[in-house]
Amino acid sequence: MKNILLVCAAGMSTSMLVNKMEEAAKDKSEEIVINATSGGDLKKYVGNADVLLLGPQVSYLHEDYQKEYGDRIPVEVINTVDYGTMNGQKVLGWALELIEKK
Repeated sequence: MKNILLVCAAGMSTSMLVNKMEEAAKDKSEEIVINATSGGDLKKYVGNADVLLLGPQVSYLHEDYQKEYGDRIPVEVINTVDYGTMNGQKVLGWALELIEKK
């Protein structure tokens, strides 16, 4: 099972992207769990995550999260265009690549 965690300011816009990513994940042969949360609730979910993806609006937190979690899991900012267009297929593929590389 792969666990992907998305974080943004309130967790609302990433929830929409999670829905698109879940649609794309239906075609995969492995179980993929995708969650979205706000930065304030991150600690509740990050323990199970295999990758942490930040919404562009919280990219300023990348360095802090990289220091805190980067030795354990990949921590990256989602591409602005992919985020804005809610390209769940592309973001999912990228997240899975990051997990494989770790």
